[in-house]
Amino acid sequence: MKSTSILTVALVAGLAAGASGFESQRPPVEKRLFRSASVDAKIDEVQKALGDTKLAWLFGNCLPNTLDTTVHYSTAGGDDDTFVYTGDIHAMWLRDSAAQVWPYLRFVKDDEPLRRLIRGVVLRQFASIRFDPYANAFNKNREGGEWMSDDTDMKPELHERKYELDSICYPLRLAYGYWKASGDASIFDARWQATLDKILAVMKEQQRKNGPRTSYRFQRRAKNPTDTLPNAGYGWPVKPCGLIASAFRPSDDATTYPFLVPSNFFAVDVLRKSAEILRTVNKDEARAKICLDLADEVEAALKKHAVFNHPKYGPVYAFEVDGFGNALFIDDANVPSLLALPYISAVKKDDPIYLNTRRLVWGEDNPYFFNGKAGAGIGGPHCGLDRIWPMSYVLRALTSTSDAEVKECLELLEKSDGGLGFMHESYDKDDPKKFSRSWFAWANTLFGELVLDLYEEGKLAKKGVK
Repeated sequence: MKSTSILTVALVAGLAAGASGFESQRPPVEKRLFRSASVDAKIDEVQKALGDTKLAWLFGNCLPNTLDTTVHYSTAGGDDDTFVYTGDIHAMWLRDSAAQVWPYLRFVKDDEPLRRLIRGVVLRQFASIRFDPYANAFNKNREGGEWMSDDTDMKPELHERKYELDSICYPLRLAYGYWKASGDASIFDARWQATLDKILAVMKEQQRKNGPRTSYRFQRRAKNPTDTLPNAGYGWPVKPCGLIASAFRPSDDATTYPFLVPSNFFAVDVLRKSAEILRTVNKDEARAKICLDLADEVEAALKKHAVFNHPKYGPVYAFEVDGFGNALFIDDANVPSLLALPYISAVKKDDPIYLNTRRLVWGEDNPYFFNGKAGAGIGGPHCGLDRIWPMSYVLRALTSTSDAEVKECLELLEKSDGGLGFMHESYDKDDPKKFSRSWFAWANTLFGELVLDLYEEGKLAKKGVK
């Protein structure tokens, strides 16, 4: 392993010392929905390396949470098919499900059942997008649900129909990552091409070049204004400039200015990855060119319309813009976010504009940065004021180049669980026992991903190991 870092020393010195009495919070073996020998072996390996610490306990509970409790795998339809709960809401979000299984990709080369499980997630996502590319969350069958009265093209197969640009980007990221990790190109058949055509059609329509009244509209009777869209459901107006509008954010909150900058960065990256697939696997130069041309157009628009000279931080990326020159300077804890841009391969960690933006969003000049007795981090309007999302600590650590900063994030994550051994959606800045969502699999697995990455980089070790 690498030489001992600041982070290693801090953990060895007794980070959450005395946690040896913690018992696993995983379901009994016979009640787990899916078992992966490779994931279980890695958990044992990492926990032994970490020693008896709370970090080891949290890792053992969180990394397998998606596999233990949320995945429903079947071949009844003749092919791999995996439906993934987001957790305590029994529906499959395109974003969440892609992110939930992402950390397991490193195991698929030597774990055939796990490979087929993730292949089933990709195929289920493709089928969902072909059914309705504007929906963000799907039912397993035709269960319907509480949002059937929403004023949009609602169907019983849909759990929710909030159009979020990131929701059609995440499946492309997962498909590409699956291909690179497994070498399996079987998913890139006619179904893939039809799925991509649906995605490209949405992206082009939502550039709003033909006016604000697109085929998508959404309204809901709701107490919270961020749960619905103004202007007869078409959202706030934009001036077409090459960017792609997103009616809602990854938090499921309505955008203020529809050109959501982090999601447009995400679109550029996955469009280029899609072009690589099309050229390499499908030999489809025509579709590849469409993807690359759109990626180039969006990237040029980001450079022109998303960068502003902040009076305190210099050139920064705005969170949202409208093409008229208006911009919103906040960040939200959900991914994609400004903080998470390097994590989604949008910019390098040392990108000067990103570094300026990072300083802006991780502090008092971000309206949704909260500092209290139990921590300091980013939240968002989805859970309201003074609510920190542990996810923001994970993303800060994943995008950091500082061991001291990562150490601080791990310490805050350890304190945020409310004593239950899992990550939550949000918690009160003064009291981690006041939290939302006791079963939020994305946050759990993302935390597991962070610990895995740090371990594989040689930054986590028990006493005596260097």
